[in-house]
Amino acid sequence: MLITLAGAMSTAELGISLAEMIRQDKVHAICCTGANLEEDVFNLVAHNAYVHIPNWRALTAEDEVKLADKGLNRVTDTCIPEEEALRAIEHVILKYWQAADQKKQPCFPYEFFYQMLLSGDLEASYQIDPKNSWLLAAAQKNLPIFTPGIEDSTLGNIFVSNYIQGNIKSLDTIKSGLHQMNKLIGWYQEVTQNSSLGFFQIGGGIAGDFPICVVPLISQDLQKPVKLWSYFCQISDSTTSYGSYSGAVPNEKISWGKLDGDSPKFIIESDATIVAPLIFAYVLG
Repeated sequence: MLITLAGAMSTAELGISLAEMIRQDKVHAICCTGANLEEDVFNLVAHNAYVHIPNWRALTAEDEVKLADKGLNRVTDTCIPEEEALRAIEHVILKYWQAADQKKQPCFPYEFFYQMLLSGDLEASYQIDPKNSWLLAAAQKNLPIFTPGIEDSTLGNIFVSNYIQGNIKSLDTIKSGLHQMNKLIGWYQEVTQNSSLGFFQIGGGIAGDFPICVVPLISQDLQKPVKLWSYFCQISDSTTSYGSYSGAVPNEKISWGKLDGDSPKFIIESDATIVAPLIFAYVLG
């Protein structure tokens, strides 16, 4: 199964249930936004400094200014602390970026996180039980993680700022989405030689659209035989509308060559922070 993570699932602490799914070999690859990649680590080392806002819907613009003045970056009902999370990780991961940059050995975004986590550099800073970090579980299993649009993340922004300041010489030190699609093609072909592969999508956006396109790419653009995704399941509360990808019904994927007419297809219209842990518990049980 390939699972995709959009939204702010890491800050919603999906790792509490997803990490065990990974440890028990229920997940074989992940495609996520850069925010989900980094925010699992932020939560791992700065959880005690997070601030929860129970009445977040009632916040005024003045309330938001006060949060900004305190260095609290709000994600719905949870505020990520600037200094304890973002800046703390920035200083650690920079040395891995610079080492790859100096050796002219570019890496995928997740590989830098794996190096940082498996080195033990952060262990003294853990503020949650490490078994609840899905990224640490993935690193220990060496799962491939595809992260299209890595520049649309805090650490992606910080990487570019270090390039502009001359701390990093090449923007190509982090492999782009095009390199990641190339890797995904090879991975998909290898995995589906001897097995089927299902698609479990949490949310929508680029985290979902990027990996599912690998099938029509192989069949239509490369004109090579390929197995279609064996099933498709999505949890989404997005409204179906013209041009909406996140809210598109699964049948729309048939005409694009992503799914077959008789592929099992499901969409669960609900809050993923509630539904995903329930499904994971069912699978693990």
